[in-house]
Amino acid sequence: MTPTDISPWNRSLNAAVALVAHFERLIATGQLAPGERLPSERDLAARMSVSRSTLREAMHELESKRLIERARGRGTIVARKPLEVSELIEHLPPDSSIEYVLELRSVVEPRIAGFAAQRATTANILQLRDVLERSSANMPASESLRLDVEFHLLLAQAAQNPLLSALCALTSEWTNSVRVRAHGSRSGRQSSISGHHAIFDAISAHDCEGAQAAMRSHLSDVAELMTTTAQPLS
Repeated sequence: MTPTDISPWNRSLNAAVALVAHFERLIATGQLAPGERLPSERDLAARMSVSRSTLREAMHELESKRLIERARGRGTIVARKPLEVSELIEHLPPDSSIEYVLELRSVVEPRIAGFAAQRATTANILQLRDVLERSSANMPASESLRLDVEFHLLLAQAAQNPLLSALCALTSEWTNSVRVRAHGSRSGRQSSISGHHAIFDAISAHDCEGAQAAMRSHLSDVAELMTTTAQPLS
């Protein structure tokens, strides 16, 4: 997957900020994989239709967030997961009950939202807004689910902690089968979008307590939906 295989990046704000948002989304969602090498600076600037100085500014921010690594002779690569993240993924069970996962989310994700409210950059906020603008209760269930997962992954990345990002990715995998059913109804899709909007409003205002409260409310709605949809269909 190359950066330009993805839908056009948002140029409505400062070009460097928009570039950072674009690449962070590709990295967070796995469309740019750990260890993947990016094109040369000259080629990448040409492909993205930006100046090399703008590209360097964006790459500097991505490097400061430890999302990419740049070294003479090796070029620019997507940063590999830190050893502690790899070990976390390796040793946690590949499957778990919905109740356990929901309990884990209720403990971890409000704190993620709080950290995101404190630490989110302009690029992070741009990414989250873009997901919300692409979300609709009228869209197919599969697309609604994909954007739901993307929102939470980007939110975890905005918290600037790779361990929390790893936990968020794992809980997304563990709850996937039930989330599919939750997004199968228009009311379920609307509930998810409404919760995301409340979280986003608090994060964009850098309101730590508000973001945590919005996430707790959202997860309460999620738990109710998942408990209902986990029952056998009549």
